[in-house]
Amino acid sequence: MSVQQSTLISPQIPAQRNPQRHIRRILPPADARLRARAAAATVWYLRLLAVLNIAAVVSLPFREEVHEHNAGEFFTPYLATAGLVSAALALFLAVVMRRRKRAAWVFNLLMAGPLFGLYALALTHAAYREHLFNWLSALLTGLFVAALLLGRREFDAIGDRSNPRLALAVGVGGILISGTLGTLLVDATNKLSGASLADKIAYTLLRGISVGPLADRIDAVDAPRWVDVIINILIAATFLLVLYACFRAPRGQALLAEDDEHRLRALLDRHGARDSLGYFALRRDKAVIFSPSGKAAIAYRVVGGVSLASGDPIGDPEAWPGAIDAWLAQARRHAWTPAVMGASEEAGTIYARHGLDALELGDEAIVDLSDFTLEGRAMRVVRQAHNRVRRAGYTVRMRRHEDIPDDEMAVLVERADHWRDGTTERGFSMALGRLGDPCDGRCVMVECWDGGAGEGEGEPRALLSFVPWGEHGLSLDLMRRDRDCENGLMEFMVVELLLRAEELDVRRVSLNFAMFRSVFERGSRLGAGPVLRLWRSTLTFFSRWWQIESLYRANAKYRPVWEPRFLLFAKSSDIPRIGLASARAEGFLTPPALPSFARRKRTGCPELTSSPQSAAP
Repeated sequence: MSVQQSTLISPQIPAQRNPQRHIRRILPPADARLRARAAAATVWYLRLLAVLNIAAVVSLPFREEVHEHNAGEFFTPYLATAGLVSAALALFLAVVMRRRKRAAWVFNLLMAGPLFGLYALALTHAAYREHLFNWLSALLTGLFVAALLLGRREFDAIGDRSNPRLALAVGVGGILISGTLGTLLVDATNKLSGASLADKIAYTLLRGISVGPLADRIDAVDAPRWVDVIINILIAATFLLVLYACFRAPRGQALLAEDDEHRLRALLDRHGARDSLGYFALRRDKAVIFSPSGKAAIAYRVVGGVSLASGDPIGDPEAWPGAIDAWLAQARRHAWTPAVMGASEEAGTIYARHGLDALELGDEAIVDLSDFTLEGRAMRVVRQAHNRVRRAGYTVRMRRHEDIPDDEMAVLVERADHWRDGTTERGFSMALGRLGDPCDGRCVMVECWDGGAGEGEGEPRALLSFVPWGEHGLSLDLMRRDRDCENGLMEFMVVELLLRAEELDVRRVSLNFAMFRSVFERGSRLGAGPVLRLWRSTLTFFSRWWQIESLYRANAKYRPVWEPRFLLFAKSSDIPRIGLASARAEGFLTPPALPSFARRKRTGCPELTSSPQSAAP
């Protein structure tokens, strides 16, 4: 993502003879605007109450004022209790209400509706009617309920069917754990004697609701203030976990069905040359959604509530809008955050017409083999490295996966696993995530062997695997090498592939993706501004741990054509969440494994037909 140039893609809107007519056409109806504003008002109310509750916890005068109102002939607005539990509850509800979840709307209505009725009943008595603050509390609670009712149609996002069972289990377990810890703290710090176990448990549960005078009714218990705060925090954390379990988004089916793969392969046969990342849509930890015509599809994976697609839609560009509409509608229905990693400029423009913004992530290095040569001064370093490794006795063999015998493929897979840096197989948007699968017979394996007498002799020391990019292209999938072998082995293999690609009828090759390439290139030029230079220095510093600048330098030596790739998102505030989801999908973050559905076994590869209707629904 280039800081100095956050490339925003926006479609051109043709000029209108009557701008007011154009505005009336694109604006939603008045009732739809009213519903949207009412829904937004409920979110802002909950945010405000979260801030006020936190302020009441940290401010003693404010907290005492709220407690006095709650304890006397006063009442406060919905969720105003001056406790961390209420603050956490209001904040969490604000988040899930912003995502338009139906379960959150039902929860608020069931809590605030009866409370408003109780307030209205209380105001019929003179003791409560005399206090102006009670009228204000009832008014605010009533307005919140009215906003809920007005905006009810906006809250249509569904949750996971297993949420109630999970929430019950989390609630019971959390109350037992936090209640036990709180009771032990109360028992150890109680300043009074003679308290029974029931008194201590009751004090703990009441302190979990509020740090105010609510628990002071237990006369046999007098615990320090810090104990009250710890108990309140423990119960608040339990409430948050329960609420998360209640309102979490469906995880989605992280499986590519055989029929889906069949249809995707048919689309790739006809349109696979458009996008170098198209073949990666066949990862089996992705799901797929098709356009109504079946002529286009989007492959995605749900990670942490983010519906993460990668690359361009597959299929006929004229059918892309239908696939994008279906994908966005599904994301809204399940309260998923839509995002696309690595879209091309063409796809980014179409996504922008559907309401997504775009930021430039970096550039993909593409080598056109008709222009590649080792001659000339600019290629001197590459030529010298290639000759040095060749003189050391290394040889390269290139084969389609389908031409590699099973026993040899098993050895290559075993070596690739052994050479992998870490235990996690990384990659999502630009990696296939499997090697040696019989369904990937058209992939190309580039093997490097040490000092044997001829090609394919000696011991394997490195390998590259490429996936098909249309009929005459390859896209880099996997790079593995023995750490003890000669330096420059990867460069030697890439050059050998580029020089001998005609053996495989290959005309273009997509190499690594260079993130922030434009920053390194423009930041080193004469006249670069101070912000750009600072950003380049920051990236250079972090390149000590992550391959940011080194990937750019490693690819630039082949003098490729740089094709920009974009991150697409609906709201700027979602970028941190999308970043975490992307890091998890790519394998850089590995949270603890949760129980998952068993994967379906495949009985074989989907067989393709040449029928134009093979991708139809």
